[in-house]
Amino acid sequence: MKNSLTGSLLTVLLMCFICISCADKQADTSLPRSIPEAEGVSSKAIITFLDSTATCSTEFHSFMIIRHGKIVAEGWWDPFSPELKHTLYSTSKSFTSTAVGFAVSEKKLSVDDKLISFFPEYLPDTVSPYLNELKIRDMLSMSTGQRRESSTAGDEWVKAFLNTPVEIEPGTRYRYSSLASFMLSATVQKVTGEKVIDYLTPRLFKPLGIDGADWETNPEGINTGGWGLRLKTEDLAKFGLLYLNKGSWKGQQILSKEWIEEAVSLKIYQNPNMTQVRRDSSNDAVQGYCWQFWRAKNNSYMANGAFGQFILIIPEKDAIVVFTAESSDMWGELGMVWKYIYPGIMDKALPEDSESVAELRKKSATLAIPPPPESQNVEMSSKISGKTITFAENQRLIKSMSLQFGEGLCLLNIKTDTATYDLSFGSGIWQPGETTMHGPSIFARAKNNLNGLPPFKIVGAYSWNDDQSLELTLRYIDSLHTLRIIFHFDNEKVVVDFRESISPGNRFTSIEGNLQ
Repeated sequence: MKNSLTGSLLTVLLMCFICISCADKQADTSLPRSIPEAEGVSSKAIITFLDSTATCSTEFHSFMIIRHGKIVAEGWWDPFSPELKHTLYSTSKSFTSTAVGFAVSEKKLSVDDKLISFFPEYLPDTVSPYLNELKIRDMLSMSTGQRRESSTAGDEWVKAFLNTPVEIEPGTRYRYSSLASFMLSATVQKVTGEKVIDYLTPRLFKPLGIDGADWETNPEGINTGGWGLRLKTEDLAKFGLLYLNKGSWKGQQILSKEWIEEAVSLKIYQNPNMTQVRRDSSNDAVQGYCWQFWRAKNNSYMANGAFGQFILIIPEKDAIVVFTAESSDMWGELGMVWKYIYPGIMDKALPEDSESVAELRKKSATLAIPPPPESQNVEMSSKISGKTITFAENQRLIKSMSLQFGEGLCLLNIKTDTATYDLSFGSGIWQPGETTMHGPSIFARAKNNLNGLPPFKIVGAYSWNDDQSLELTLRYIDSLHTLRIIFHFDNEKVVVDFRESISPGNRFTSIEGNLQ
């Protein structure tokens, strides 16, 4: 009996030691937290910002404010949460630029190297003078000289890019190009033998305590570079802090100070004919471009992704602001920083304001995107529950769908030409789940889009819009988009609308079926 008790005690002590070790490990990788006023930031200013998010056009998913290296405010709009990764779109470009920086510091390439020198096997029969002169620095600054984006519909994106005419002298005119960023990723992979995500892991992600990152690849097995990276909100804050500190992390120089200063300095204007007076009065879209970073107002710079994924670095304030969102007005979203947050960042610590701190904590903890309101339609639910809706050939490749109601849930089964998906939707609540069904993406037409990623985190809720119309809301919460599936019932005829939250105006498709 004594030996049994001793063994049990040892087991408990061992489990406690493991838990403490795990907590210590987590603490080691997390950024320190502080009270806003202690770091010279007004809690009231942040509260005003949060109040404004309730009435603006941007759907915020998370925010984080860092001052003097410490997180002073943070929040996630439920069902988004701290442990979830988030699709970054073009914020990925700044990480690709960082990979180039590491490769340059290791003398694996130079920004003055010509692009064609890395891919002789993919060159067109005739290399034009401008293509011959295209350098890595031109790719970094979005001044490739191409007038159009190369295709991502085929298997060979590198070849497609090199066969797209370079019609303007490289380095002379800005034109935003996600495929230029892809080619930077391809170049890093060519000279290192590793995908960018694998190359960055020991050099960037591990030192910063970033784990669980994933990054889309193209059909050639190359990280997409210009988009496709997924990271957590605090990971973005760490990346911003590394740049704010000129490449230094916990006393170690991770990336050279010289590279960072070069990478975030102005290289080219989006609109070179704009007067400085007009530029100063305009939004952050025209403040200039660097090496896969943007210049911004108030002598700041940023990583910037579609629909409002921002890492805004403000050196003069020793501050960083991070957003993830789905915004129809991303420049207006950034303008909220300058209107509400920036004026609340002071040079010195502020007096204690415990009342405002408590209010800020409460607001931050209760941020939420509410599900559709609970609604019931007993008659129609009973009529369609368990029946099958069949479809003729259609663009979504759906063969059949069925709905099952019970215990506050609506269960949807979708059968396509190649797969079957089961999705759950709550009534008045978000029902969590996972799926391998691809969600909305602005790169949906790119070959290999979203392939190879783990199952997608989702939540679902349903509501009846009227007696004959059922709406299912499916949020991809490690992305930023939502798919709404609306069933219109007319006796045995069913029309199903698919609305993807891709601006402008949402993507829309509709298919017709029969209830059997």
